Amino acid sequence: MQSIARLVPEGAHVLDLGCGDGALLELLRRERRCTGYGIEIDDANVLACVRRGISVLQLNLHQGLRAFQDQSFDVVLQIDTLQHLRNAEVMLRETARVGRVGIVAFPNFAHWPNRLSVLRGRMPVTRRLPYQWYDTPNIRVGTYKDFEALARKNGLRVQDAFGLENGREVRALPNLRASTAVFKLQR
Repeated sequence: MQSIARLVPEGAHVLDLGCGDGALLELLRRERRCTGYGIEIDDANVLACVRRGISVLQLNLHQGLRAFQDQSFDVVLQIDTLQHLRNAEVMLRETARVGRVGIVAFPNFAHWPNRLSVLRGRMPVTRRLPYQWYDTPNIRVGTYKDFEALARKNGLRVQDAFGLENGREVRALPNLRASTAVFKLQR
């Protein structure tokens, strides 16, 4: 969370898509003096946000972000959300429309242990991807390189990109060496 929080400017107005229990928004509020909202669908996570004092809207991201005007947030976060969405490309464009900056993070399927599992004929089960192929909440898997191409296709400029592995930033060969891909984007 600290590596992602450092990408968010102090005092930014933030929208966190799929905010979970609100821990990241709480950190941003406390350490970066940010304001904003979370969007979450899960009842238990909405309650956890409320208990933390996080402003949260219970919305289904599959319906898009029509409720928000263009550039109404400084930063829009999609942390571990994109891989759960059927309309991933649409939500990426919506992130760029609603926010001046978008920060996206997701499990990097090209991480070397995942590649090794596939070479052995099995789908990976790791700390970062802890599900069997038949019970995963992930609708899709992607790689660091795949996302670079998707951002380019949608006219988004990558301001910063790196991987995360065991809480450390990975800048050399992140597609191979990192279990999480992180991108900071702008139109």
